[in-house]
Amino acid sequence: QVQLVESGGGLVQAGGSLRLSCAASGGTFSSYSMGWFRQPPGKDRDFVAAVSWSGGTTYYADSVKGRFTISTDNAKNTVYLQMNSLKLEDTAVYYCAATKNFLTLRRSEAYEYWGQGTQVTVSS
Repeated sequence: QVQLVESGGGLVQAGGSLRLSCAASGGTFSSYSMGWFRQPPGKDRDFVAAVSWSGGTTYYADSVKGRFTISTDNAKNTVYLQMNSLKLEDTAVYYCAATKNFLTLRRSEAYEYWGQGTQVTVSS
């Protein structure tokens, strides 16, 4: 059983940066693909970014491409989401997820394990 714990959320002004972290335990971290999803208030959960365990390929939603970067530190069993040039519409609860899959990583159904979420609020 894999446990995921997110941290790093908070309140930031538009144009600012935040780095989210997701610490994993209970599994072999390097054998899991990792993803970040977000759920704005009153909306569905959407894909943000993912990194495949097979080759380290990264994937991004069009809305965050060029602003967000996903990375992993296998020594720390941690996946990060560096968020730059934040916009008001980036406000959401951000969730970390893990899966043994390396395909269809943009789909939430592909993930077996989820963190509890961390709130990111971007103010004007």
